[in-house]
Amino acid sequence: MSDYPGAPRKAKGALIGLDPLNPLASVIVFQYNPVSLRRELQARMGRAEGDAAEITRLEGAPQETISLQAEFDATDGLESADGIATSMGVYPQLSALEMLIYPKSVYVIAQTVLAALGTLEIAAPQAPLTLFVWGVKRVLPVQLSGFSIEEEAYDVNLNPIRASVTLSLRVLSYSDLRMTNPAYYLFLAHQVVKETMATIGSVNNVAGVVGGNVRL
Repeated sequence: MSDYPGAPRKAKGALIGLDPLNPLASVIVFQYNPVSLRRELQARMGRAEGDAAEITRLEGAPQETISLQAEFDATDGLESADGIATSMGVYPQLSALEMLIYPKSVYVIAQTVLAALGTLEIAAPQAPLTLFVWGVKRVLPVQLSGFSIEEEAYDVNLNPIRASVTLSLRVLSYSDLRMTNPAYYLFLAHQVVKETMATIGSVNNVAGVVGGNVRL
């Protein structure tokens, strides 16, 4: 599954969990870019039972979900005697992915100690700010709403050496976030880039309509 020698270097998609307490714990670079993404967008429109003028109003950025399938394979590492691949297979990559939806053990231990002392902490811990990176034009704050892992092969120590992961991501927009959250401005910058590309595409389309043999 390696790239052909001399092939252009490809940008790699990634999921990155930004956690100040452990910045390297959740960095998942896709070993092989998924061949396809499924994106679903649902407009946030005014309510149908409201005033007639309100039904056409946009109440915020659309709700977007992204689905993809990522493949992880330690075969190349096993052939080159890579230390991590030979001792752990793809277990580290899968663990980094799973840590995006685990509370940190430090928090759990602290809660255990507080509970033993008769003190309970009500507020649940914040999940790390998770970014879906798909090229320079698409760096999106997301919520990992769920995923499934199919482990397909194992080494002699039962470490998975091949796995297929199906991911479901909910994009977080400024409609979902507080203004104090850095992800608010990250999504806003993404929309500005999208608006620029939409303008470029529309200009080209207008030129095609004007220059073509179009009957209205």
